[in-house]
Amino acid sequence: MNSVESRRDTVVSKGAGEVSRLRQVRLPATLRYAMLLAALLGLWQIYVTFVGQISLPGPLEVAGALSEGWSGGRLAAATWMTLGTLALGMLIGAMIAVLLTVFAAWTRIGADLLTLLTLTLYSVPAIALLPLLILWFDTSPTSLVVVTVCSVTLPIAINLSAGLKSVNPTIMLVGQNLGLRGWGMFSAVLLPAALPHAISGLRAGWASGWRTVLAAGLVFGVAGGGLRSSPTTPATSCRHRSSSQDYLPSPSPASWSKRPSACWSAVPSSDGE
Repeated sequence: MNSVESRRDTVVSKGAGEVSRLRQVRLPATLRYAMLLAALLGLWQIYVTFVGQISLPGPLEVAGALSEGWSGGRLAAATWMTLGTLALGMLIGAMIAVLLTVFAAWTRIGADLLTLLTLTLYSVPAIALLPLLILWFDTSPTSLVVVTVCSVTLPIAINLSAGLKSVNPTIMLVGQNLGLRGWGMFSAVLLPAALPHAISGLRAGWASGWRTVLAAGLVFGVAGGGLRSSPTTPATSCRHRSSSQDYLPSPSPASWSKRPSACWSAVPSSDGE
């Protein structure tokens, strides 16, 4: 009996060893990602070929349009303009978040203010403020910068505030024994200790700001010199020269006459006049 059990144990151990070796044989991550990407592109092409030949372009058409736009310089200019808008909004939002967090860490009123803003505004998408900003700043890059600031400020402030609250009190006592007070305590002790939370806040703010600026650019066509802000289209250029009230949807056709006549003259009629 002992010999039979030892043989079974040997067989089981050999089978387990083979399974463990198979698990250890893994493809590189880059190759796995490339295979998944190729599979998704293949499914895309199959769908375009057999289902949506008209409604959806294929991967080759999209790649050709991307290459043409980038080589022509228009896509590169729009990309850099959008990134510049996002970077400016991130800079201003990060500065406001740091000031708000410092105010919340030092005073009770600041803590209540940060809590109130978090409860009331954090759940509201910043893109919802864009129509109001358009009325204030018109269809200009200023509205994009402001909506980006609104999108990135609270994520950075919330994460930085959580990092400051999680600092070990022993470290703060050591700083006090060294004579650190006020800004010295914040810059030399609290801020380095909360650095991981600050980095997480910057990442969350960047992701939120990126989504917001792209959505705003798609909706209003003012991000990165989009199609609706192209000066080559007469109706579009006239639309941007007019005020925001001129192109808001009107409930009745009678109010269409309030729009400037130059806009209608810039659009070719269906009769070819």
